[in-house]
Amino acid sequence: MTVSHPLSDAKAQGIRALIFDFDGTILDTESREFLHWQELYRTHGRELALSDWQQGIGTWDAFDPWAGLPDEVRADRERVHAELHGRILADIQEQDVRPGVRAVLEAVKPAGLRLALATSSDRAWVTRWLEHHRMLHLFEVLATRDDVARVKPDPELYVLAAHRLGLKPEECIAVEDSLNGATAAVAAGTRVLVVPNDVTRTQPFPATWPRISGYEGGLAELVRVAVGG
Repeated sequence: MTVSHPLSDAKAQGIRALIFDFDGTILDTESREFLHWQELYRTHGRELALSDWQQGIGTWDAFDPWAGLPDEVRADRERVHAELHGRILADIQEQDVRPGVRAVLEAVKPAGLRLALATSSDRAWVTRWLEHHRMLHLFEVLATRDDVARVKPDPELYVLAAHRLGLKPEECIAVEDSLNGATAAVAAGTRVLVVPNDVTRTQPFPATWPRISGYEGGLAELVRVAVGG
């Protein structure tokens, strides 16, 4: 009996590339940022609900965490933000990428597939951390907030990433951690695979969207689940 290989199956179905989100998907900046904001809230006798925070994950300006803080904190916003941002950056600086994701990304090109990034963050942010983790060279294409009029959940970033690859969105698999990001991919016509992190795993992803808990199964497992193998 001949057993087909997931990568061969994907190519047979017209899959030519993977498009990865960045924050929370490759490097889990989101969980660390939430924990620091949560600590700031608690310092001032407030509680930051995860459900509120989740509204802003994968997009831009969908949730304003400053609105839930006392007036005196918001009045001193510049200083408070500078200190908070410094703690967040220091924490992210010490953090590694998500387990298994490096091996997956490094396996894409040898498998005969192409690799792009589509992120609601700006180019300076993602290139900083991709260079820090020596992964920038793996990506053929970057599509960032600087390149579009509307970020996720609008599909523009995924349409642009596919266009820069010279492909149609349906020839790509989008790898996402958040509801906003995955919604953007689906709206673009891209197959989506959800790989949630600690702050996104409770989001209401439709049961029909393929999902894995992490990257330990490697590229072949990721593609197998994404194409419904």
